[in-house]
Amino acid sequence: MNDRSTNLKSIRPTIDSARVNDTMSADECFQNGTLRPIVKMQNHLLTLVFRNYITKRKNMFYNLSLEKQLLYIENAINKDMKFRNSIKGMVIGQFTVEEYEVYILNSSALNKRMMNIVKERLVSNVQLFTQPMAEAI
Repeated sequence: MNDRSTNLKSIRPTIDSARVNDTMSADECFQNGTLRPIVKMQNHLLTLVFRNYITKRKNMFYNLSLEKQLLYIENAINKDMKFRNSIKGMVIGQFTVEEYEVYILNSSALNKRMMNIVKERLVSNVQLFTQPMAEAI
């Protein structure tokens, strides 16, 4: 393994609940061994990026009920291709070359898993999005 791969893997958090074993599919192994740690590591950046997304859309998010905020997050992740591609880039940029080679074999299914993990993370952080960015800082 080259220095870049070693360095990237060394800075990722360990997620005890994200187990990898021989009975899992290749996609599930990739999800738990690569995607989850990367998304967890990128959590603060993803939160800031979503705050910026809200700001660029006139802060409408802050006036929504919790139920509609959750739907807003889901729509941003699933329907806004520009935003979705930006998020994918933040995650894929943290792949090792070896991980990227695995990713391209089934990128469509892995993208779906990736976006679900990011959505879960943003939803679990919804309380961080209760006020406009300028006030939060």
